[in-house]
Amino acid sequence: MLKKTEGIVINCLRYKESSVIVKIFTRELGLKSYIINGVRTQGAKSKIALFQAMTLLDLVVYDKENQGLHRISEYKLATPFQKIPFNFERSGMAMFMAEVIGKSIYENYQNEYLFEFLKESLLLLDRSAESLRHFPQVFLIEQAKFLGFGPEDPQEYIDESKTLAFKGDEFVLAFDYLKHLMNDSYACSFNPGIQIRRKLLDYLLEFYSEQLGTSQSWKCMAILRQLMN
Repeated sequence: MLKKTEGIVINCLRYKESSVIVKIFTRELGLKSYIINGVRTQGAKSKIALFQAMTLLDLVVYDKENQGLHRISEYKLATPFQKIPFNFERSGMAMFMAEVIGKSIYENYQNEYLFEFLKESLLLLDRSAESLRHFPQVFLIEQAKFLGFGPEDPQEYIDESKTLAFKGDEFVLAFDYLKHLMNDSYACSFNPGIQIRRKLLDYLLEFYSEQLGTSQSWKCMAILRQLMN
């Protein structure tokens, strides 16, 4: 059955000589794996660019139950990014988003509210003229709510966490920073300093690992540490 939907590319893997397998989080159908043939040939280089992580696509797909790999009938760019592909900081943040969501959801997982949050966050990342210093922390805090394990206040984060990365005066400042992030979301202007921001990001990723029951390392951290200032 053919269905129209919006999609966000999560990752893309090479398959055989000229094909790719792409994981796409779609609005109506959830996370699906699609095989796309012939996009790595010499004359199709422009097509492979559409499957970069976190690209927004309009899709017409074949949807069959109990099928591992699906196929796409039509695909086109939904919203061309103006800054993300050309700005190292923004493209690094997009890679971070892709890794986090890729490790947080499973095949066929469907959540239109999460999809809308991801889409809005990407558009903000691409268009905002404001500082991005709080973007990864806010993204983790907000996304956790849609995944069902986001605490409602800072104290719940502390109570539910198995590890505590802050000591003494650091704890007070980090707690205050977390409160501002939860209250102000992407509009947060509170700046506790780079060390607290880095430690809170580490803390939130560890919180995710605990909630998701995974011991995998976060590859994006090496990139994020270069971007944080």
